[in-house]
Amino acid sequence: MSNNDLILSVDGVSKQFPGVKALSNVSFRMFKGEVHALMGQNGAGKSTLIKVLTGVYPADSGKIFLCGKPIAPVSTHDAQLLGISTVYQEVNLCLNLSVAENIFIGREPRKFGIIDRKAMKTGAASLLKNRLNLDIDVSESLSSYSIAIQQMVSIARGINIDAKVLILDEPTSSLDEKEVNQLFDIMRKLKNDGISILFVTHFLEQVYSISDRITVLKNGELVGEYPTEDLPPMKLISAMIGKEYKAADYAKSKAATAEQSADRQTILNVRNLERKGSINEMNFSLKKGEILGLAGLLGSGRTETVRLLFGIDKADKGHFEINGKPVTINSPIAAIEHGFGFCPEDRKTEGLIGDLTVRENIILALQGRTGTFKTIPRSKQVEIANKYIKALGIKVTDCEQIVSKLSGGNQQKVILARWLATSPAVMILDEPTRGIDIGAKSEIIDLILDLCQEGMSFIFISSELEEVVKCCSRVVVLCDRKKIGELEGDTISEAKILHLIAEGNN
Repeated sequence: MSNNDLILSVDGVSKQFPGVKALSNVSFRMFKGEVHALMGQNGAGKSTLIKVLTGVYPADSGKIFLCGKPIAPVSTHDAQLLGISTVYQEVNLCLNLSVAENIFIGREPRKFGIIDRKAMKTGAASLLKNRLNLDIDVSESLSSYSIAIQQMVSIARGINIDAKVLILDEPTSSLDEKEVNQLFDIMRKLKNDGISILFVTHFLEQVYSISDRITVLKNGELVGEYPTEDLPPMKLISAMIGKEYKAADYAKSKAATAEQSADRQTILNVRNLERKGSINEMNFSLKKGEILGLAGLLGSGRTETVRLLFGIDKADKGHFEINGKPVTINSPIAAIEHGFGFCPEDRKTEGLIGDLTVRENIILALQGRTGTFKTIPRSKQVEIANKYIKALGIKVTDCEQIVSKLSGGNQQKVILARWLATSPAVMILDEPTRGIDIGAKSEIIDLILDLCQEGMSFIFISSELEEVVKCCSRVVVLCDRKKIGELEGDTISEAKILHLIAEGNN
C-alpha cells in the first residue's frame, strides 16, 4: 500500500490517567479500503486509542491525521463530521424509535423547516438496500428487529455521514455464526466501496477471516503492525501476551498433581451446555479435590461458561449432574444450594459491596442461603468473620472496617471468605489473582492448593498461564466460545495450551 492510500495516521499519541499510562507513544496507520484488526489483551490500550480517535479523550501528546490533514476531534459528533464513525458492542441507538429515525437522528431531512418523514423513510430504505443489501421495513421500531439487524442499522447510520473510517468495536460478541457471516459480507462490500474499517475483536478466527492487516497493542504500547498473512495465530498470541513460548513445562505444585487416580469420585458433570451468542456445546466433568482450569484468550468463553454454571445467565440447553444425580441450576441461589461458590472476574462491581464492612461482605452468601427472614445473629456474624479473617490472614483493623478501604489482595480474600463460610463443594474462581501484588497472589494460590488437598474442588480461570499450569491437574482449553481440547497431568504446559488455541484457528 502506498502513502497515497493512507487514510488515517496516528503519530506518537500518549494518554495518561491518574496512576495509569493508557497509551505511550503509539503510532497507527490505516489505508483506504482495508479491514484492520486492532488486537490486545484487556488493558492493552485498544479502547483508549478508539476514544482518542473519536474525541472522547484528548491526547496528551502526539498527532492524528485524516486524509493527510491534522485533526483533533473534541467529541464523537465532531469525529463523525470529520468522517470517523464508531459502532459499539452494545447498540447505542434508540430502540423506541423507527429504523429510519435512528439512521437520521440529529440530521433529519426537512422541508419548509418540518421533518420530511417520507424523504427520511425513502433515504433509509435506499441506504440499507444499496449499501448493506438489507431490505427491511424502516418504519418499524428498531426494537422489533434482532441484535444483528440493529448492528446493521448502526453501521448504516455511521456510513450515512460519508464515513471514511468505520470503527467496529466487538460487533460480533452477540451474534451467531450466520449473523457474523452476514456482517462480514457487509464489511467486504464497504471495503470495496473504499471505506476503511477498524475491527476490534477477541475472536482470532474472525481476525483471519476478514482482516487485511493487524496492529497489536500491549500495556499501552505498540507491539507491531503486520500484514495478516505474515502473522500466524501462534505469533499473534505471543505478540499479545508478550512472551515467546518454549516447549519446557513449568514445575507444578505437588498438591495440584497428586492423587490423580482414575477412580476418584466425579462430583460434577456438565453436558451439552449452550447459550446462543455466548458459548457453544460445552462438556466437562470435575472430580473431588481437583482443580480444573479453563484456559483461553479473552473472549474464548471462559467467563461465559462459569456464569452459566452458576446460574447468572440462563442456558438455552444442557444439563448438570452432581454426584450422579440430575440437578437444575437456573439461578445463583440454586447454585449455592447445590454447593457452589463463585468469585467473579470483576470483584469491585460484581463481588464486593464497597460501602459495607468486611463482616457484612463475608456473611452475604451465607445469609442468602439461610434466607431473608432468618437473620444470622450479629454475634455469630462477628464470629464467622473473625474466623476467616484469621484463617486467610486478611489484614484489617477489625471486621467492621469498610471493605473498599482494603488492598486488592485483601478484598479478594474477603470474597473467598464469603464463599468458604458456606462450606462449598465446588468453588469457581474467575481471575482470582488479577490486579493484586505478588505476595497476595502467592498466598491465594497456596490457599487454593491447601483447600484442594482437603477435598474441595475448583474451577479455575486465569489469564496468567503460569498459574493455570501450576495449579491445575486438568485443563479444558477454549477458543472462540467452544472447547477445543483438554490436557491432564504432566501433559499440561503453556506451550501445549497455546498450540491448541492456535490450532483452533487454523
